[in-house]
Amino acid sequence: MPKPQASKDIDGYISQFPADVRAILEKVRATIRRAAPDATEKISYQMPAFKLHGILVYFAAWTKHIGLYPPVSGDKAIEKAISRYVGPKGNLQFPLDEPIPYDLIERIVKFRVKQDLAKAEAKQNKKSQTSSKQRESK
Repeated sequence: MPKPQASKDIDGYISQFPADVRAILEKVRATIRRAAPDATEKISYQMPAFKLHGILVYFAAWTKHIGLYPPVSGDKAIEKAISRYVGPKGNLQFPLDEPIPYDLIERIVKFRVKQDLAKAEAKQNKKSQTSSKQRESK
Protein backbone atom coordinates (compact mmCIF):
# COMPACT_ATOMS: atom_id res chain seq x y z
CA MET A 1 0.00 0.00 0.00
CA PRO A 2 1.49 3.39 -0.95
CA LYS A 3 2.00 6.03 1.72
CA PRO A 4 -1.05 8.33 1.73
CA GLN A 5 -0.65 11.89 0.52
CA ALA A 6 -1.40 14.79 2.84
CA SER A 7 -5.16 15.34 2.94
CA LYS A 8 -7.33 18.28 3.95
CA ASP A 9 -10.03 16.08 5.44
CA ILE A 10 -10.84 12.51 6.41
CA ASP A 11 -12.73 11.84 3.17
CA GLY A 12 -9.58 12.72 1.22
CA TYR A 13 -7.45 10.51 3.44
CA ILE A 14 -9.74 7.47 3.12
CA SER A 15 -10.18 7.88 -0.64
CA GLN A 16 -6.51 7.04 -1.24
CA PHE A 17 -6.79 3.41 -0.14
CA PRO A 18 -7.98 0.25 -1.92
CA ALA A 19 -11.71 -0.48 -1.61
CA ASP A 20 -11.31 -3.17 1.08
CA VAL A 21 -9.25 -0.85 3.32
CA ARG A 22 -11.56 2.11 2.60
CA ALA A 23 -14.51 0.05 3.86
CA ILE A 24 -12.67 -0.70 7.13
CA LEU A 25 -11.61 2.95 7.56
CA GLU A 26 -15.18 4.13 6.96
CA LYS A 27 -16.46 1.68 9.56
CA VAL A 28 -13.78 2.78 12.07
CA ARG A 29 -14.80 6.39 11.41
CA ALA A 30 -18.51 5.59 11.90
CA THR A 31 -17.71 3.67 15.10
CA ILE A 32 -15.78 6.64 16.51
CA ARG A 33 -18.54 9.05 15.42
CA ARG A 34 -21.17 6.91 17.21
CA ALA A 35 -19.07 6.74 20.40
CA ALA A 36 -18.23 10.47 20.33
CA PRO A 37 -21.09 12.26 18.52
CA ASP A 38 -19.97 15.72 19.71
CA ALA A 39 -16.39 15.33 18.50
CA THR A 40 -15.12 17.19 15.46
CA GLU A 41 -13.13 15.58 12.68
CA LYS A 42 -9.78 16.88 11.56
CA ILE A 43 -6.50 15.82 10.03
CA SER A 44 -3.59 16.06 12.46
CA TYR A 45 -0.10 14.63 11.94
CA GLN A 46 -1.44 13.62 8.48
CA MET A 47 -3.91 11.20 10.12
CA PRO A 48 -7.66 11.33 10.72
CA ALA A 49 -8.41 12.56 14.23
CA PHE A 50 -11.43 13.23 16.41
CA LYS A 51 -11.33 16.09 18.90
CA LEU A 52 -13.47 17.34 21.79
CA HIS A 53 -11.50 19.56 24.17
CA GLY A 54 -8.37 17.67 23.17
CA ILE A 55 -7.66 14.91 20.67
CA LEU A 56 -9.63 11.77 21.52
CA VAL A 57 -8.12 9.41 18.95
CA TYR A 58 -6.23 9.25 15.70
CA PHE A 59 -6.52 6.35 13.28
CA ALA A 60 -4.51 5.39 10.23
CA ALA A 61 -4.13 2.62 7.69
CA TRP A 62 -0.79 0.89 7.29
CA THR A 63 0.35 -1.97 5.09
CA LYS A 64 -0.73 -4.72 7.49
CA HIS A 65 -2.83 -3.01 10.15
CA ILE A 66 -5.09 -0.17 11.21
CA GLY A 67 -3.43 1.95 13.88
CA LEU A 68 -5.31 3.64 16.72
CA TYR A 69 -3.57 6.31 18.79
CA PRO A 70 -2.70 7.46 21.45
CA PRO A 71 -1.97 4.59 23.85
CA VAL A 72 -4.88 3.86 26.20
CA SER A 73 -4.48 3.59 29.96
CA GLY A 74 -6.52 4.09 33.10
CA ASP A 75 -9.12 1.34 32.75
CA LYS A 76 -7.94 -2.16 33.69
CA ALA A 77 -10.70 -3.96 31.73
CA ILE A 78 -9.89 -2.06 28.55
CA GLU A 79 -6.15 -2.50 29.09
CA LYS A 80 -6.67 -6.25 29.33
CA ALA A 81 -8.92 -6.28 26.23
CA ILE A 82 -6.37 -4.37 24.12
CA SER A 83 -3.27 -6.22 25.29
CA ARG A 84 -3.00 -8.39 22.15
CA TYR A 85 -3.15 -5.31 19.90
CA VAL A 86 -0.53 -3.18 21.67
CA GLY A 87 2.32 -2.21 19.33
CA PRO A 88 5.91 -1.20 20.10
CA LYS A 89 5.07 2.28 21.41
CA GLY A 90 1.81 1.34 23.13
CA ASN A 91 -0.34 2.35 20.16
CA LEU A 92 -2.88 -0.18 18.96
CA GLN A 93 -2.46 -2.23 15.80
CA PHE A 94 -5.48 -4.09 14.44
CA PRO A 95 -4.24 -6.58 11.79
CA LEU A 96 -5.96 -6.26 8.42
CA ASP A 97 -6.03 -10.04 8.04
CA GLU A 98 -8.23 -10.43 11.16
CA PRO A 99 -11.69 -9.10 11.98
CA ILE A 100 -11.44 -5.51 13.25
CA PRO A 101 -12.80 -5.29 16.85
CA TYR A 102 -15.18 -2.37 16.27
CA ASP A 103 -16.90 -2.95 19.63
CA LEU A 104 -13.53 -2.57 21.36
CA ILE A 105 -12.79 0.62 19.38
CA GLU A 106 -16.15 1.98 20.55
CA ARG A 107 -15.33 1.15 24.20
CA ILE A 108 -11.93 2.85 23.84
CA VAL A 109 -13.42 6.00 22.34
CA LYS A 110 -16.14 6.24 25.01
CA PHE A 111 -13.43 5.89 27.66
CA ARG A 112 -11.31 8.58 25.95
CA VAL A 113 -14.37 10.89 25.91
CA LYS A 114 -14.74 10.41 29.69
CA GLN A 115 -11.02 11.13 30.18
CA ASP A 116 -11.22 14.21 27.94
CA LEU A 117 -14.28 15.63 29.73
CA ALA A 118 -12.73 15.01 33.16
CA LYS A 119 -9.52 16.74 32.08
CA ALA A 120 -11.44 19.72 30.68
CA GLU A 121 -13.54 19.97 33.86
CA ALA A 122 -10.43 19.86 36.07
CA LYS A 123 -8.83 22.58 33.95
CA GLN A 124 -11.99 24.71 34.19
CA ASN A 125 -12.18 24.19 37.97
CA LYS A 126 -8.54 25.22 38.34
CA LYS A 127 -9.16 28.30 36.20
CA SER A 128 -12.24 29.33 38.22
CA GLN A 129 -10.38 28.78 41.52
CA THR A 130 -7.53 30.97 40.27
CA SER A 131 -9.88 33.76 39.19
CA SER A 132 -11.84 33.65 42.47
CA LYS A 133 -8.56 33.88 44.43
CA GLN A 134 -7.57 36.87 42.31
CA ARG A 135 -10.92 38.55 43.08
CA GLU A 136 -10.48 37.84 46.80
CA SER A 137 -7.04 39.41 46.86
CA LYS A 138 -8.31 42.72 45.41
